Amino acid sequence: MITIFSIGVIVGCSDHGAGHDETDSSKEDTSKHEVHNGTEVETGSLLHLNTKNVTRLNSNDAFEVSVMTSQMIWPATHSANQPGTIILAPFENWQLALASLNLVHHPNDGPVLFTDNGEIPAQVMAEIQRLQPKGNVDGTQIMVMGELSDGELDKLNGYQIESITEVEPAAFAAEIDHLYGELTNNIPSSVIIGSMEEKGKLFSIPAGSWITHMDEPILYVTEDEIPEATSMALQKRNGKAAIYVVGPESVISNTVVEQLGAYGKVIRIAGETPEQVSIEFAKYRDHETNFGWNVVSPGHGLVMLSTEFPELAITAAPFAHLGKHAPMVWLPDGEFSEEMHNYLADLKPTFVNEPTEGPYNHAYLIGGENLVPFKVQGFIDEMLEIVPADGEGHGGHGSHGH
Repeated sequence: MITIFSIGVIVGCSDHGAGHDETDSSKEDTSKHEVHNGTEVETGSLLHLNTKNVTRLNSNDAFEVSVMTSQMIWPATHSANQPGTIILAPFENWQLALASLNLVHHPNDGPVLFTDNGEIPAQVMAEIQRLQPKGNVDGTQIMVMGELSDGELDKLNGYQIESITEVEPAAFAAEIDHLYGELTNNIPSSVIIGSMEEKGKLFSIPAGSWITHMDEPILYVTEDEIPEATSMALQKRNGKAAIYVVGPESVISNTVVEQLGAYGKVIRIAGETPEQVSIEFAKYRDHETNFGWNVVSPGHGLVMLSTEFPELAITAAPFAHLGKHAPMVWLPDGEFSEEMHNYLADLKPTFVNEPTEGPYNHAYLIGGENLVPFKVQGFIDEMLEIVPADGEGHGGHGSHGH
């Protein structure tokens, strides 16, 4: 990867096992000085970290980010913007949490809130009480993914609950596919295949935005094997599945891709790095099946995150469901790469007469400054800004005397 500039992660982010930092790390190091046009800018003097084209969820706490996402997308000020069903997914099991995203959209229309090793954090419980979910077509208000510790279900007394206690990733994903089919009376013909191994984590997670947005599920394989549960789920498509494999051969082998051909048409969405795969996924479109984002022109939203804390992408995936319907792309180690620069350049919005013509781009940036420095946000904001099509600069529009 060629990096336009290199900004190291200010605080080590290698251990996010609990989802919480010991201190308020979203505010750490904001007094650091950064060089900008030959002058020093003290980011600690900023009152907030939002910019005109970038909205930042300024937290490195996974549970807090899940609540922040929920509050932005479901204000719950009245019935129309209350969720139907809340999905409680285990932070510590990314495979289950990722597959759960298939239940975010119709008919549930609700957020994924993280549980913590079988417990419901206080801030998550407070968000459940704030949302007061209306229930889906079956009346279910809360879906519990995986297992909760003894007594934790008691916190949910008064809500109609459905629990999926399976914890093996391939079997769990297949069960989600089955549950979705029952809720909607429909078996989607298209399927995403992702790796359930740790080395495939960053390659699989970009699929989460799409399954949050549309009805296709994610099913799991390993590098060299199709689990029985995945095979059985694919068999329900009667050999007519459209199968989209996410990731390079290093995480899902060509042997597995060939075996998947028994269940339908197989297409690999590839790239050598997680960033490349995320960009290719955002750009991809199968015009025969209408699968894929096709974000290749101006007028779109994006969710942007550092590869240092991938779980945040899972709970932020509902930004693909409502609002700007934004797919996610990776910032490798929180940096702004040449590949991302080139992708955003392709999306650059321009106007002919007035900037009010649009279209506009917007990004949701997830995580604090130690994950994605404010300077990186500044580059992103600039790349998203609408500019004159003639290249004359922003001051070159409007009425002028002759």
